[in-house]
Amino acid sequence: MHGGKRGLVAPQNTFLENIVRRSSETSFLLGNAQILDWPVVYSNDGFCKLSGYHRAEVMHKSSTCNFMYGDLTDKKTIDKIRQTFDNHESNFHEVLLYTKNRTPIWLYMQIAPIRNENDKVVLFLCTFRDITLFKQPIEDDSARGWTKFARLTRALTNNRNLVQQLAPLNKPEVNHKPSRLVEALQLGSDILPQYKQEAPKTPPHIILHYCTFKTTWDWVILILTFYTAIMVPYNVSFRTKHNNLAWLVVDSVVDIIFLIDIVLNFHTTFVGPAGEVISDARLIRMNYLKTWFVIDLLSCLPYDIINAFENVDEDVTPHASPASHLRDFSNFHRNSTRTEDSVLPGLSSLFSSLKVIRLLRLGRVARKLDHYLEYGAAVLVLLVCVFGLVAHWLACIWYSIGDYEVIDETTNSIKTDSWLYQLALSIGKPYRYNASGTGRWEGGPGKDTLYVSSLYFTMTSLTTIGFGNIAPTTDGEKVFSVAMMMVGSLLYATIFGNVTTIFQQMYTNTNRYHEMLNNVRDFLKLYQVPKGLSERVMDFIVSTWAMSKGIDTDK
Repeated sequence: MHGGKRGLVAPQNTFLENIVRRSSETSFLLGNAQILDWPVVYSNDGFCKLSGYHRAEVMHKSSTCNFMYGDLTDKKTIDKIRQTFDNHESNFHEVLLYTKNRTPIWLYMQIAPIRNENDKVVLFLCTFRDITLFKQPIEDDSARGWTKFARLTRALTNNRNLVQQLAPLNKPEVNHKPSRLVEALQLGSDILPQYKQEAPKTPPHIILHYCTFKTTWDWVILILTFYTAIMVPYNVSFRTKHNNLAWLVVDSVVDIIFLIDIVLNFHTTFVGPAGEVISDARLIRMNYLKTWFVIDLLSCLPYDIINAFENVDEDVTPHASPASHLRDFSNFHRNSTRTEDSVLPGLSSLFSSLKVIRLLRLGRVARKLDHYLEYGAAVLVLLVCVFGLVAHWLACIWYSIGDYEVIDETTNSIKTDSWLYQLALSIGKPYRYNASGTGRWEGGPGKDTLYVSSLYFTMTSLTTIGFGNIAPTTDGEKVFSVAMMMVGSLLYATIFGNVTTIFQQMYTNTNRYHEMLNNVRDFLKLYQVPKGLSERVMDFIVSTWAMSKGIDTDK
């Protein structure tokens, strides 16, 4: 997923695509032919460099470049340029314009109307060439006394690149065949392309990043990413048995889907720096390798298959209590005499922890954020999801800390001040040590109860409520609680601050409407307008607002 934007040429327009892609050495503007004064809708870097204006300063100015007129600009030429625009003609002019720092330059300006499939002019293409050297040969002490032809020859010799750029201007077909304007402008096409909406021409193995298939695929990846973000911390913290065939199959299928997504990203277009859609296979692969490939690859390694052989020694004791979730300290720490018994659990724990790398898949969500942030409701849902996801992660960490500290490894005894022990007593399921049977700690709450209790504690802490029925007691739990409260205060302020802004934006027009009505009522009351006229005024304002929804059509 290479961003949420479609680019400047989507829905694809063949004319804009050709112009933007091949305009590295050309200065041009695109103006809207259907709006008064033909405002600029696109300005390339060449024109910005030539004029000294930034793109933002040029946008929405007139395509006639009247903002570059000066005292020495010929009035007749100005009238001819405007007449060319008014008549939707194709023509060229030599005009003296001024850059942003008011330096005069002579420009060769070519104007071409762009028609759509209905033969209606929708755009104007204006290209510019600097011909100052032809109009004002360089004057200095060394050239003083030379003839005009000699000075012109010297100027052209010192700037051969300009001669090469201006060479096409001598072609007779430019003046007599305006339809071949693109050839004269060195855009690499034989005929000026028609302005119409159609999909770009891409190689057979390249997928458009905004096509229906890729959009649907991105939603599938988004859902599976949230599934990963929820299940991976839970499985690592609560030690879910992944040698269970059903879990192994589901997670393996998810891994395969993410691997397929990596392959598709090597064949998916993306939006380039200039706003054009890049469909070249080599550029696509280089861009993906430089950006998200390493992260995507690390998040797709089959950790479940590697981890399927964990806890092999647990099969020896199949009669363990299903509610037991504590570590088997008798067998794991004290009775491990073989090298295999001490090494395998360590490797198993390592592979289990490596599952957390899958959370790098959240980078795929980050790539789509700019696609959703323009919608207030989407932002609201996204903020709630982020808050719930952070609470879920912290709940898994909170349980892991309690599970690690509930047993004193030196004495192999339960710490009675641990929140897990207190929870087990409060629900009537205390822990007990089975010395005669399995030789492990058994009993205690089930995993569902433990997760709900952990999530309850993190939610109350993040929302700054904190009832206190579940409280940290050990040093590790207190340190984590302090860190969680700091994170919670930041999240709380960010989320509810954004929620307030979103609701204010949703009711902005309503507030404007009521403010306007109150102002009109005060005006009518102040000047004692007759009742009949007041009712007509109020009816007019209410009906006008109902039709226009507060939109100022003049603006």
